[in-house]
Amino acid sequence: MENNDNKQYHTIKKFQPWLEQYRDEYLELMAYYRCAMMEVETKFRVLNEEYSLRHERNPIDSIKSRLKTPESIFEKIERRGYELSIESIERNLDDVAGIRLICKCPSDIYMLCDALLRQDDVILVEKKDYVKEPKANGYRSLHLIIALPIFLHDHKKIMTVEIQFRTIAMDWWATLEHEIRYKKNINDDSEIARRLLACAETCFEIDTEIERIYVDSLKKRY
Repeated sequence: MENNDNKQYHTIKKFQPWLEQYRDEYLELMAYYRCAMMEVETKFRVLNEEYSLRHERNPIDSIKSRLKTPESIFEKIERRGYELSIESIERNLDDVAGIRLICKCPSDIYMLCDALLRQDDVILVEKKDYVKEPKANGYRSLHLIIALPIFLHDHKKIMTVEIQFRTIAMDWWATLEHEIRYKKNINDDSEIARRLLACAETCFEIDTEIERIYVDSLKKRY
């Protein structure tokens, strides 16, 4: 089986002439995606601050952002049979720019999601709720694709961003599960996969209990 490093090497080597030819246009598009990620991060930091003032706690533990690598972009374009062009990347790939929001409790996920989608410059493109309906392997997360404007010096441009909402426990599990499953080539029906699924369920039970503790602690204060 070809490892990821070799796959990335062959992918980037194959598309290197195209990347060299359209280097400036490609870098400009990636800059727009970075601007869109900054816009989304700012929105969440404002919501986090506002919630802290009202409720004396921060619902967001951390915010992570990532831009797809050229290797990942080219591989996905080729795998899906899309034309390789700057316009095609922007039109067909919704997850070039990604934000991962790590929340304290499951209810914080939905509170922050709803608050974001109420903003009049945010357009919902797609929503997948793997918290309420987890994947077969136990994966939980709320996924959004949104479109929003970025304001440049002489015009406005609409960009898409993928957002993943997870609790600390969901993110911890997903990170380790990915490392174990894909780097060690674990099959879906193996004993390891069943144990990972059991861990996912335990993590969600912990999330639920932590949320109850938060609620009970607020009752005792008032």
